Amino acid sequence: MTKKKKVINVILLVILIPLALAWIYPIFMILNNSLKLESAITTSSAFDLVNASTLGGLENYVKAINSFGFLASLGYSVLITITSVAAIIILCSMCAWYITRVHTKFSNFLYYLFVFSMVVPFQMVMFTLSQTADMLKLNNPFNLWIIYLGFGAGLAVFMFAGFVKSIPVEIEEAAMIDGCTPLQIFFKVVVPILKPTMVSVAILEAMWVWNDYLLPTLVLDITKYKTIPMLIQYFRGSYGRVEMGPMMASIMLTVIPVIVVYIFGQKYIIKGVAAGAVKG
Repeated sequence: MTKKKKVINVILLVILIPLALAWIYPIFMILNNSLKLESAITTSSAFDLVNASTLGGLENYVKAINSFGFLASLGYSVLITITSVAAIIILCSMCAWYITRVHTKFSNFLYYLFVFSMVVPFQMVMFTLSQTADMLKLNNPFNLWIIYLGFGAGLAVFMFAGFVKSIPVEIEEAAMIDGCTPLQIFFKVVVPILKPTMVSVAILEAMWVWNDYLLPTLVLDITKYKTIPMLIQYFRGSYGRVEMGPMMASIMLTVIPVIVVYIFGQKYIIKGVAAGAVKG
């Protein structure tokens, strides 16, 4: 490593460490307050570190888990995330394979349509979306994956199409000569090669769906269904009072799975994004 590169690395380190601490600080404060007594959070000591006099232990976590609707909301969030991510991975990878291998004006138009959908603000369609979802009976956790498929298809197709371009066509032609059908070629030849990109797309889409608040709030009937982010927003204790301790605990219970998934999958995200955006 040259002296110039070493200097650049030191400068980047000096810049990125404060930025990393600035991002970590809010999460740390939520964790810190989730371990405090309720009285300590609502006073001026909310920003102080937990100590022996303010320590509440896991009491807030027990209250959060035992609160009305937490386990149901957790189940709805898991269901919506799994079904949405599975649909996005399977259908968008097949669509990207078709777009890449079938060179027609329609396939080119379809590709650019998916790319264009990535830059369309959600606010432009949210009111129409809410009415359409009610009309088509998509306003429940069991059908919400259809809407997420539409909004997540742009990024997924873009990444999958970029990676499929790097797969030699000769491999698929050899499988076709051996008597494989198009579906067999896709699932037995293309899918194993697409696994790194599939993992990266799955992680990105899962983080988005799991943390999403606006779309479920607009579409779902909040009197019947609430996802975890929605439950946190409407978290209330007795007499309608907001209990900050259990709320902080519920936020941590929501954030921890996403952080764990991202830590273990970040290398796949980097590889997948680079493959989908650069190759081909």
